[in-house]
Amino acid sequence: MTYNKIMINLNINEIKTHFSSYLAKVSNGETVIVCKRNVPIAEIKPIAALPNKKRPIGLAGKEYPEFQISDAFFEPLPDDIVAAFNGEGS
Repeated sequence: MTYNKIMINLNINEIKTHFSSYLAKVSNGETVIVCKRNVPIAEIKPIAALPNKKRPIGLAGKEYPEFQISDAFFEPLPDDIVAAFNGEGS
């Protein structure tokens, strides 16, 4: 994805009125400078796209290629353990 180096300076009222259209411009690579009484106060710019590939959990994938995580790992924790994490109970 390539971004253009275009900047748009707008006052807050203009941003509020046409917010969706300016977000569309940002998603196309433009940067919007938000101004208050023509004084720049913020910048809205595109962020880098997140990778779509799965990440290995820790370094286990490289060190131990046969390492598997069971589905039980992703199950909710028991209430007493959740309470302990929240500082509740004894």
